[in-house]
Formats: sequence, structure tokens, C-alpha cells
Amino acid sequence: MSYASALSSLDSLIKELHASPGTPRRKFHLEEMQILAYALGNPERRFQSILVAGTNGKGSTSATLASILTTAGFRTGLYTSPHLSRVNERIRVGNQEISDDDFAATYFRVDDIAQAAVLDGRLPAMPSYFEAVTATAFDYFAQQQVEIAILEVGMGGRLDATNIVEPALSIITDISLDHTEWLGNTIAEIAREKAGILRHNGILVTLPQHPEANQAIGEHAVELEVTGINAVEFMPPLGTATDAPYTVLFRGEPILIDSPLKGAHQHRNLALALAALSEICNKNSYNIISDQIERGIRNTRWPGRLEEFHVSTQHNSVPVLFDVAHNPGGAWALRAALSNRPERPRTLIFGCLHDKAITEMSQILFPLFDRILLTPVRNPRSCTPEELGTLGSEATVCEDPAEAFALARHAISPDGEIVVCGSVFLVGELRTLLLQEAGTQA
Repeated sequence: MSYASALSSLDSLIKELHASPGTPRRKFHLEEMQILAYALGNPERRFQSILVAGTNGKGSTSATLASILTTAGFRTGLYTSPHLSRVNERIRVGNQEISDDDFAATYFRVDDIAQAAVLDGRLPAMPSYFEAVTATAFDYFAQQQVEIAILEVGMGGRLDATNIVEPALSIITDISLDHTEWLGNTIAEIAREKAGILRHNGILVTLPQHPEANQAIGEHAVELEVTGINAVEFMPPLGTATDAPYTVLFRGEPILIDSPLKGAHQHRNLALALAALSEICNKNSYNIISDQIERGIRNTRWPGRLEEFHVSTQHNSVPVLFDVAHNPGGAWALRAALSNRPERPRTLIFGCLHDKAITEMSQILFPLFDRILLTPVRNPRSCTPEELGTLGSEATVCEDPAEAFALARHAISPDGEIVVCGSVFLVGELRTLLLQEAGTQA
């Protein structure tokens, strides 16, 4: 079966966070994922796993940790979500995304086995989109004989499809309000869902954060007799400039931290990755040297996070900054990053899903911009033009992202910049547009 057939089949599966009117939403539980994994031969047991949960920063933490391990010579899997342009982005071994042919072959193996399990009554229904892609990743990692896989939790933790593994350790990044319809309306409720990735006598790597999150995670960790690792020793020295290189000690050796990932919030993600790496070395007797860590950090690739392009306009070339900030925590991080950039006229292109905190994000971000262009995104959960129109009379509502970008490009002043944020789907579409224009690949 072809790659195109695989994508078509995958797109026909139930979307966890969206259903057509009158159609029941998917219920979250792990039993069906466990049944599917068993039918596949439990591929998730054939490699060591690290689970990474949180609201913001889990992708950056995962990508950094995987890059270091790959640079150090370990056959490393990386599973992330969602994707910017192509579903293949979610499944990587080393520095390579899964190929189209391998994705199709592995996906259809999962699909065939799932269908057989439904027919004989082991499964009550076909897997959801995320369950199918997660099972595809597990099976592919087993085929590729990865030694260790870094698994970014999709949403929450306790009932996430990734949570069927037995992690060597768990990482919890910063927690804020997001997916409240599914995870709870308070930081404490959401934190308890994230803490569902912890195991009895397991290891937790985290950093102090919101007091409610600290308390909820701490209580659950105590119940499970978890060993807690505070990553604060890997934070940069006080006074370190936001994007400047800095040095920390790793197992007694100085390490130069020079990451391509921008923004002060990345200091926390880097610290979590290094603390987790130290625990992996302890657990497995890995001998990873300073140069490998430094090169792994420098080689980290995690696009769409304060990622800058330049685009030609009717006057000259202006910067375009892409950031997938899609909740208030991400919006504050973007605002802090913009405060460290040169003052200039700014145009915002903003699109968001309707189940996000759009009013709070608009209050955080909109005052920083001279012009605001709002657009629906290509997702069934997108805010409608009518919903976007309530965010401010000074904003212009566009028909789609391409129209918004064309307007921004036409009207931007020669010394200005364009910022695109609010949704992974918006960033993915316009980033792909720029790459195609430049004749390069993602």
C-alpha cells in the first residue's frame, strides 16, 4: 500500500479532540492501546523509554535530549506531536524522519492487526488517530532496534497512549492551563493528570514551578515513592543573557551550552534535558563526554519555536518569526522573547483553535503589535472568523493564512517584522509556504 493510502486511512480515524456534530467524542483510556500493543507483540518493551509530559517545553526538552544521545552514538528514537507539515516528523531515529515507504508499511501493519482484533472481538473499535500513530512509532522503533526512545506525551499523561510504556524515568516540564475541557480547570488538576506518567519507585526529573503544580506532583510522587531529581543545578548562572552561551557542570565537567533554540524559557528545557541525561548515564553506565553533549545541544533541531526566516517585500527583506505559542504560558514566553528583540514596527498573524484561551492570549500579545491580522487555521477545531472578530475592533480578520500573509507582506514597513503564532497548524502552513517559495525542504 502507498504512502498516500496510509495518509488517507489515517485521516479517516477518530480524532481525539474533535468530532462532527452529533458524533460522540473519543473517550480516553489505556486498555485499548494495551490490547493493540499486545497484538503487535509489545514492541514498546524492546527499547528503553523516557516519557516527557508537561504543558509547554516538552517538545524542546525531548528534541534536545534525543540530539545529545544521537550525537553520543546511541540509536535513539524520538516521538513527538503534533507535526508542522508532515506526519513523518513525529517519528525519528537519529537525525532521520521515518521514510514514506517505512511509514506506509508500518502503519498498514498496525492497521491490519487492529482490524483483525476488532473482527475477533479483542478490540471494541479501531484505534484513534493518535493511538495509530503512537503504535506505528513503537513498532518502527522496535524494527529499527533503537536502544532508547524519547517519547513526548501527546496530552495530559495518565491516559495518554504513550503511557503504556514502562519508562526508565519521567520528565515533567512547565505546567499551565491548556486542554482544560479534558484535563481540568485548575493547575492542580492538570498537574495530577501529567503526574500520571510516574511509576512506583520510579524517577522524576522536574524543576520548581507553579506552587499548585509543585504540590500536586509532589503528593503523587510521595505516594509512589518516586525519586525526585531537581534540574536546578543545570540552570544558567544568574545574569546570563537570554540567548548567550553559558557553562554548567555536568558530572564534574564544564559543558558549554550554546543552543539554537531561542528564548529564556529554553534554559529550563535544557536543564531538564541535562538532568535526565545525567540520570540515564547513572542508570545505564553510559560514558558520554563533554564534547558529545555540547555538539548534541548545538545540533538540536526543533523548528517553529522562535524560528526566524527572512522574506522579500516590495521594499526589501524583513524578518518573519514563527512560534507555536498556543496557550497563555506560550504567549508569555513569546512576549518575553519579543522584549529582547530590537524595537520595530510589528505585524502579528494570529490563528487559534476555538478550545484555547484566545481572549487571554490576545490580552498578552496584541498590545505589542502595530497591526494584527487574524485568520482561521486549517483544522476542524479552528476559531471561526466570527469568533476571531470578537478579539478586537483594531484587528483585521482574513479569509485564510495565505491571505493574511500576503497582506502582512504587502503592508509591512521596511524596518518592520512579521510574527506568526497561535497554532501549530498556522505555523506549519505558513512555514511550508515560505520553504516552498525558497525551494527548500522543512
